[in-house]
Amino acid sequence: MNKVELLSPAGSFESLHAAIQGGANAVYFGIEQLNMRARSSSNFTVNDLKEIRKICKSSNVKTYITINTIIYDHDLSLMKSIVNSAKKNKIDAIIACDHAVLSYAKQKGMPVHISTQANVCNIESVQFYSAYADTIVLSRELSLRQITDIAKQILRKNIKGPSGELVKIEVFAHGALCMAVSGKCYLSLHSNFASANRGACIQNCRRSYIVTDKEEGVEFEVDNEYIMSAKDLCTINFLDKIIKAGVNILKIEGRGRAADYVYTTTKCYRAAIDAINDKTYTKAKVERWMEDLATVFNRGFWGGYYLGKEMGEWTDDHGSKATKIKSYIGKGIGFYSKKKIGEFKLEANQLSVGNDVLITGPTTGVVYTKVMEMHLKNTSVDSVKKGDIFSMPVPSKIRPSDKLYKVIDAL
Repeated sequence: MNKVELLSPAGSFESLHAAIQGGANAVYFGIEQLNMRARSSSNFTVNDLKEIRKICKSSNVKTYITINTIIYDHDLSLMKSIVNSAKKNKIDAIIACDHAVLSYAKQKGMPVHISTQANVCNIESVQFYSAYADTIVLSRELSLRQITDIAKQILRKNIKGPSGELVKIEVFAHGALCMAVSGKCYLSLHSNFASANRGACIQNCRRSYIVTDKEEGVEFEVDNEYIMSAKDLCTINFLDKIIKAGVNILKIEGRGRAADYVYTTTKCYRAAIDAINDKTYTKAKVERWMEDLATVFNRGFWGGYYLGKEMGEWTDDHGSKATKIKSYIGKGIGFYSKKKIGEFKLEANQLSVGNDVLITGPTTGVVYTKVMEMHLKNTSVDSVKKGDIFSMPVPSKIRPSDKLYKVIDAL
């Protein structure tokens, strides 16, 4: 078994810290609009790069920027500016597919990872891209047998990237899947003039549909499945097989998802990778990880195409199937470090001893805890209500304006 790198999404500073707390070896994130989450608020600016690099370097975590959309002539100036800023701030690599980005990054001596948008499915494509990149994200539609064959041929043919090291293989291990090959879809462009290939997908495929007979106008509701909305990829129950195939980097999808998703998925896959390396990877552990993964946003799980399936598995509902939901109830006010006591203002609902809570913030990341005791005006209480300013023990430092959520079972 080769040791692999765990790569997690960072769509905000909360998620960045959550990924590090969960045990990621590297994070990937978008800058400005030239990435596949351009519609999302989950993007940083070039002015954030210095801080991102500082945070990650202190934890020995690598940093990768996504510039993986189609690039038009009017984008070239911004693209070059982002690559230049990445180089200046010592970002570890650019994730890209457009040849203009590959060429400019090579010119500037900036390491590149070939994006899954390039749809690399064979060894000849790996050979071609090795002139530009040390790491290649293979197409999501490949089986483990195909991935194994590509990994073996890289070794046999001694295919090396610009660094002089053997080309590394990266694959997606967990997260949303698109109905289209490598995300190359035009539904959003046709319906709303919002190109998925420019990171502006409005996710038409995640909706339910009514089919109309054009001759007589008879309508049928497609109500058995969301026939284009794939379940989320989950490989934790056969992760040992993926690693054995020769994969070097495991990627978690989800730059548009919340920090608690990033923390939980990263933590589970970190534990699984470590268990595989320690030869303690068991069915019982897998079942616990699956339960934990189900608590955060998901559309149901399936194993993708790795095990040889030719068709996707579709969700039967809109939105998340998470077994836990979080409800915003307040914000942080202060922290007493000697006693590890956090002070909060409850802005909605009520909170009681015994409740599970989640605290998130741009510097705090993610903190899960159970309310064991609370104090209101120096008096111990069993519950607090909207408007109350109260304190309770927390396992780590919290900060003013951190968000406080109550975590409850989904109905």
